[in-house]
Amino acid sequence: MLWSGWGDPAKAAELPEPVRKLLRELLGVREPAEPAASFGEVRLHAAALSPLVLADLRNAVGAEHVRFDDDARIRHTRGKSTPDLLRMRAGDGFEAPDAVLLPSSHDEVLEVLRICAHHRVAVVPFGGGTSVVGGLVASRQGFAGVIALDLARLNRLVSVDAESMVADLEPGLRAPQAEQLLAGYGLTLGHFPQSYEYATLGGFAAARSSGQASAGYGRFDDMVVGVTVATPRGTLEFGRAPKSAAGPDLRQLILGSEGAFGVITSLRLRVRRAPAEKVYEGWRFASFKAGTAALRRVAQEGPLPTVLRLSDEAETMVGLAKPGEIGGFQADAGCLAIVGYEGEDTDVTYRRERTAETLSGLGGIYLGPEPGEAWAHGRYSAPYLRDALLSAGATVETLETACFWSGIPRLYDAVRLVLSVALGPADPSAGSGPLVMCHLSHVYGTGASLYFTVVTAQSDDPLGQWDIAKRAVNEAIGLAGGTISHHHGVGRDHRTAYAAEIGELGVEILRAVKDRLDPVGILNPGVLIP
Repeated sequence: MLWSGWGDPAKAAELPEPVRKLLRELLGVREPAEPAASFGEVRLHAAALSPLVLADLRNAVGAEHVRFDDDARIRHTRGKSTPDLLRMRAGDGFEAPDAVLLPSSHDEVLEVLRICAHHRVAVVPFGGGTSVVGGLVASRQGFAGVIALDLARLNRLVSVDAESMVADLEPGLRAPQAEQLLAGYGLTLGHFPQSYEYATLGGFAAARSSGQASAGYGRFDDMVVGVTVATPRGTLEFGRAPKSAAGPDLRQLILGSEGAFGVITSLRLRVRRAPAEKVYEGWRFASFKAGTAALRRVAQEGPLPTVLRLSDEAETMVGLAKPGEIGGFQADAGCLAIVGYEGEDTDVTYRRERTAETLSGLGGIYLGPEPGEAWAHGRYSAPYLRDALLSAGATVETLETACFWSGIPRLYDAVRLVLSVALGPADPSAGSGPLVMCHLSHVYGTGASLYFTVVTAQSDDPLGQWDIAKRAVNEAIGLAGGTISHHHGVGRDHRTAYAAEIGELGVEILRAVKDRLDPVGILNPGVLIP
């Protein structure tokens, strides 16, 4: 994983000059005044852990699994939001942990938490490092140091119960590893978020992730039927049956808790048979409004495709661009819907036919398999484009929300308006303001998610520029009736908005749980809990 960007450094690409020219002319983008820092130029604070603490930690996990070299510390600094990357590219590593620990078992995790609670050392659970909401930056105030607890060594497929269609897996498994192991049994999780290539199963659970095929396979929290958690107070184990009326479902305390209540050490997950057939195709709608109405009908009346998403006019226009060919932008392209089906042949055929009847009856034009196959081929590549845009002098960031179907027009308009105003050029002659794009996905009978991407020219202070916009759009989402996050989580970036969303009594409940499970407050301090 690239320390100052996304993914495999070998896959990084420069923007073609025609695209750079378009960014200059339309958005006023200019090359950054200073080049990005190299790895050797990253500035770190001196490690703060005392010899006594280090000795205890080495005894807990083995000396070779306690790292405090610059390489380990830098690679465990922050996540992958645009502000995270801007700081790393500026050589700012001052939020790096003092050490990185790699435990190999539940008992080792328990012992690390006991030691850290005793010495008041903050602990940041670390999976794939793909958080985009500030979920990997612990507050240092009041603590003797900070460690990153990397769960990469907890990476086993423990067991498969083919009769019950569940599997026990460890949280450090990256998604591709888990899929490869399950494929040996003819099974799949079916969870494919954009972070799929690098994120871990524990991270999916802790952030309440939702994959691109959620219409067919469900969200990740739908897949979790059991969980084991290490806390400073001891072990939690939930989920002895698929469903229960034995009080509130305490699994839900852990799902979405972002490491603030405990460290997930084992997951029992619902699995599915690996699909015999996969078909992805494209549909065109004249407008975002028309396409939204069609997707709502499909979501409410079924049968549901496995993948169902709709890009608005701006995202469709940019998504249809051919690299290096400015003429590839089509202002009259309408709105592109990607519809995918996975399953047995007869089931795929049935759902395709029924869905086609609904979409065509509501104005959809069938575009064939090419758009769908192109999307499937490049579904994990967008973050690489973000890196290229940052290098060119553009700020590009994403945000997402969700609401009920009746509220989607209001929420869509509110977010676009606020971003356009907050990121508009101080000098209109320097550019047209930001490009705001959106797609609708993760459909339910009652509503859907809206996922926005914004591209704008960097100011002299890009971090301050985005902070102003983010604060404004967070407030707008709440006022328009949306949730602050559908699948990215709360982290540090959304705490204020989350507090407003759940109210004072909800905040008190969270704090009470935190105090009982983590009385010293060592687990990811500053994250999630308002």
